[in-house]
Amino acid sequence: MDAAELMRLAIDKVREGLVAGQSPFGCAIAMAGRVLAVEHNLVRRTTDITAHAEINALRSACRAASDIHLEGAIVATTCEPCPMCMSALHWARVDTVYYGATIADATSAGFNELSIPASEILRLGGSPVKLKGGLLPAECAALFAEWQAGNAARPY
Repeated sequence: MDAAELMRLAIDKVREGLVAGQSPFGCAIAMAGRVLAVEHNLVRRTTDITAHAEINALRSACRAASDIHLEGAIVATTCEPCPMCMSALHWARVDTVYYGATIADATSAGFNELSIPASEILRLGGSPVKLKGGLLPAECAALFAEWQAGNAARPY
């Protein structure tokens, strides 16, 4: 499975989440050609501020792999990971993280983002995780507009 296919799974999962009143973030993880997890943000439903799409996907992927380390895994996330998520992806030892929309896109949509680029988290931490932005960016950024059009709830 290539990164674009994985990202499309994440985008589809976001749309499922939007129907359920969740916010517009999704993440998919694959390893050794097998999709381990496809999750969306569950912050509102779970009243858990840490239930970001990447965290949910990591939890599911680690269970599927029966391991806390996902060496060789590729991750597609619809938005640039926040510092919490980027750190968790590092701790899971994933190989490559692809993202579409940027932290600036999330901030523009009203989310309370820390404007610390994921690349800076990796650089400061000396992480070997590869980070590649710009995967289907227009499709991923459009998820914020879809969310705003159909959701009156305030972002977190």
